[in-house]
Amino acid sequence: MHIFTLEYLFNGERRTHQIELKQVNLATHDAALHLIMLHHGDGENSLVMPDADATPAEVLEQAALLGITEVSVVF
Repeated sequence: MHIFTLEYLFNGERRTHQIELKQVNLATHDAALHLIMLHHGDGENSLVMPDADATPAEVLEQAALLGITEVSVVF
């Protein structure tokens, strides 16, 4: 298992979050998807989630609309 630290802004406030995954690398858009699930995954409206076939750019755009910006993965 690998631990990744995600640094990002949530509604303009700097935050960090650690996530443990089996994979060796974590792309920025995948990190953004994890953060969307973290902050909005328990909501009743699943429409905030990007489509399953969304491109990396579309995932990052959706994250920005939800207040998640400047996502970076720190090893």
